[in-house]
Amino acid sequence: MRRDHLLTLRPWESPETTSWQRLPMNAVDRRSGALSLDGSWHFQLLSSPTGASGEWTLADVPGVWTMQSAVTTQGTADLPQYTNVRMPFADFPPHVPAANPTGVYERSVDIPAEWAGRRVVLQVGAAESVLLVHVNGRPVGLSKDSHLAAEFDLTDVVRPGDPATIRFTVVKWSDASHIEDQDQWWHAGITRSVLLYATDPLHLADVTVRAPRDGRLRVDCTVRDTAGPLPAGWYVTAALDGQLLSQDTEFDRLNAEDMRVSDFHGEARLRTVVRDVRPWTAETPELYDLAVRLHRADGSIADSSHHRVGFRDVEIVGRDLLVNGERVFVRGVNRHDFHPLTGRTVTADDMRADLVVLKRFGFNAVRTSHYPNDPTLYDLADELGLYVVDEANIESHDHAHEIADDPRYLPAFVDRVSRMVQRDKNHPSVIIWSLGNESDYGANHDAAAGWVRRHDPTRPIQYEGAAKIDWADENLASDIACPMYAPIEDCVAHALSGRQTKPLIQCEYSHAMGNSNGTLADTWAAIESTPGLQGGFIWEFWDHGILQRVDDGRPAGRAGVGLYGNGVTAPGHRWAYGGDFGEAIHDGAFIADGVVFPDRTPKPVMYEHREIAGPVRLTYDEGVLRVHNRQHFRGLEWLAAEWLLSGADGTTRRAAASLPEVPPGGSAEVALPFPPPEPSAGETWLTLRVTTADDEAWAPLGTEVCVPQVRLAAAVADAPPEPAAGPAVTLDGDALLVHPLLTSAPRLSLWRAPTDNDELGGMAARWHDWGLDALVRKVVDVREEGSRVVVRSEYATGAGPVHHEQVFTPVTGGIRVEESAELPEGLDDVARVGTVFETVPGLDVLDWYGQGPWESYPDRAAGAPVGHHSLAVDELFTPYLRPQESGGRHGVRRFTLSAPDATGLAVELGVPGQVSVNRYRAEDLAAAAHHDELVPRPGCVVHVDAAHRGLGTASCGPDTSAGYRVAAGGHRWGWTLRVL
Repeated sequence: MRRDHLLTLRPWESPETTSWQRLPMNAVDRRSGALSLDGSWHFQLLSSPTGASGEWTLADVPGVWTMQSAVTTQGTADLPQYTNVRMPFADFPPHVPAANPTGVYERSVDIPAEWAGRRVVLQVGAAESVLLVHVNGRPVGLSKDSHLAAEFDLTDVVRPGDPATIRFTVVKWSDASHIEDQDQWWHAGITRSVLLYATDPLHLADVTVRAPRDGRLRVDCTVRDTAGPLPAGWYVTAALDGQLLSQDTEFDRLNAEDMRVSDFHGEARLRTVVRDVRPWTAETPELYDLAVRLHRADGSIADSSHHRVGFRDVEIVGRDLLVNGERVFVRGVNRHDFHPLTGRTVTADDMRADLVVLKRFGFNAVRTSHYPNDPTLYDLADELGLYVVDEANIESHDHAHEIADDPRYLPAFVDRVSRMVQRDKNHPSVIIWSLGNESDYGANHDAAAGWVRRHDPTRPIQYEGAAKIDWADENLASDIACPMYAPIEDCVAHALSGRQTKPLIQCEYSHAMGNSNGTLADTWAAIESTPGLQGGFIWEFWDHGILQRVDDGRPAGRAGVGLYGNGVTAPGHRWAYGGDFGEAIHDGAFIADGVVFPDRTPKPVMYEHREIAGPVRLTYDEGVLRVHNRQHFRGLEWLAAEWLLSGADGTTRRAAASLPEVPPGGSAEVALPFPPPEPSAGETWLTLRVTTADDEAWAPLGTEVCVPQVRLAAAVADAPPEPAAGPAVTLDGDALLVHPLLTSAPRLSLWRAPTDNDELGGMAARWHDWGLDALVRKVVDVREEGSRVVVRSEYATGAGPVHHEQVFTPVTGGIRVEESAELPEGLDDVARVGTVFETVPGLDVLDWYGQGPWESYPDRAAGAPVGHHSLAVDELFTPYLRPQESGGRHGVRRFTLSAPDATGLAVELGVPGQVSVNRYRAEDLAAAAHHDELVPRPGCVVHVDAAHRGLGTASCGPDTSAGYRVAAGGHRWGWTLRVL
């Protein structure tokens, strides 16, 4: 079949055709000893599959051409495009646009002469979205599924010792695109490694390992011979950690003669019992090395396969998901294969770095949203210890209802789910199979689920599209109630209703777009205290910002190495999101919704999660201090610790800590490491800084794991400072305070630069309609009362006037400011109530007593312990991809802003409040789409808030709880300004 004839069949618009000449998926790992074809390939980008050829250039394999500034032969660039739900074209499935970028890759490879007489196989790790393969001008096969490997037998089309020309034709848009409508960038190309390997004609076609926690190991092997019938006398052996499976082993050796008298077609089964087995869990990822060998009749080895085996059980009992018999909390995150320079292509080092970050911040599970991830990720999850929900590459979001029952797509559904299971079935980390994402629910899902249940009865299945119909219906395809973004109140109500029949584990929750993840600690408090709730997967791991050159708007590509760090980009570059590549159809910054920045820098929410998920907690009740082990399988012996005692007087004392022996889930009383504070000592906090005691696979010795904290003594109420001789209060002509260290006087602030949650949740529009972003002040009254000056003002809003009063009183060394604001009933949910002022330049260091050092907000403050903290002002700001409110610190009692010579100002709050200090006014942030548009102000912009609205997750999910919203009515606060 000629190439042009294969193209005339238009396989890109035939959903019934999932492949041609593609070999069956299997779990035999062929990466070792294979010939890598990665590198530079000859490349040209056509405007369509049948478009005219042009000049050849070079392209990286693996790599997507959308990140390599590829230009079609007609001169059109094909750049990344981001959509969430909408398809990037209007054609109804299975049809696609006539303008369909098509990449042609070609290279020559010398087939090793020593491969003579052997079976030669080409493996393409992944291609997006249709792959057509030709070798030496002959069609070899085609494959769909952009996230699973395709293998083709080249034995009959290549000659060992001679060169062979391999050509890949990759078509971007296809019928498959309609079921790959995931919330991510659209790319195209060869996204994973390309290998060429050889085997003996007699070879292992598949290996299936079953390793329950009782140590009863079973290894099933499928054997094939490309020459035809299997030769007589073949057999299989295996060794576990170097020990041959012989004693206590039941071993079936099936040869060609056996096949004639049984229904076993080239199958062998080995069974043994491993004594004193070390079980695998995410906390204790114990692995055994398994070597499987296929022998010829003379005993020589024809083929082999190596696996890392973890002994573990996973089952559902009642409404509990059990791992090794224990009900575990699933502290998960959704993860895409992503890199800011290469798009969809990631290396083993990249994936290890991803999982190391997750382990260090308390995550124990990954959902491979929304497709099977690179195979190396599963090896790493086995090694490092992470539970995996393995998800099939099926999402038909824009046409979900039509496709779920469309028989034309039935082969694709079953093909994608079954091939995922066949590839990943031997990984202990994989505890749940997922049928895909946001594709409604229909017969196609039931067919795929039926195949999985027959092939692998050892793992449960989940699928949100089925579960959302009825969380309790046991007749649907999902064994787990796995909603997305369900209010925690609804989850608790379901668990208490008496109707619950399945574990409730949210497949997506706590949407991490911008400054977000409010109420995460409250959510987990409810989960941990409610039987039937077991956790969920935060959306998501990555901010998918692509490093973009500002001058020409193109992706920086691999040349961008070193041009970013700590979440920010080098000058002349920025993190691009939807619309930044000129695409007309896009979904903006909705792609920037991860717990890490595009360079893997953790966002502040990571410290919140680390504390919530920490293995150690403290309680202090009626003078009794207890240490709690919050793990499921592990003691505390792998941890070290140190006590810290922080007092309101500014001191921090330290003492060595010896962690007690506490079993998983248990607790122990420990003695206070310091004498109990005197009642007059004021507020006192005891913190346990917990670190790794030795090197872990994911953390070196001394890595901080969590910092649980308890309050030993409450604050002693301080009387407001008495009026004293001091500098007179000076007001300008607008009745605003004049101070030598302030360039903008203290004013009322009711607005913040809208977060993504504020924008998409509707609050920002409401605040704008009320006029809170452009308050106009009218002075109503100014009067002197002795040394005090009272200023009353009024601010007009769309919901009625706001009455504001400031009382300035000279005190020793400074000025006391008492403020009140009366918000009309219509202003029932504003961003903040507080004061904003600006300082002279040069005050570049903030020291504060309060929660920190990380950014924190009223509904996201569990990960910020109370203490004495210090940071440069420029380090306080959090560079969320779309500029917005950021950098706040919650529960601040007092702070100083100082210059290098220790001069500056000090502010004491009457009660703990929300404080932010950075270089931008709220309107500066709100006006910018990217950080390269921001111009820092020379001084500091300081907000001191009596009340600040929580963050919530309203961009996709519940808003913050009522208790974290700023109500109408009266608000009072006070603060004292002094010169250092």
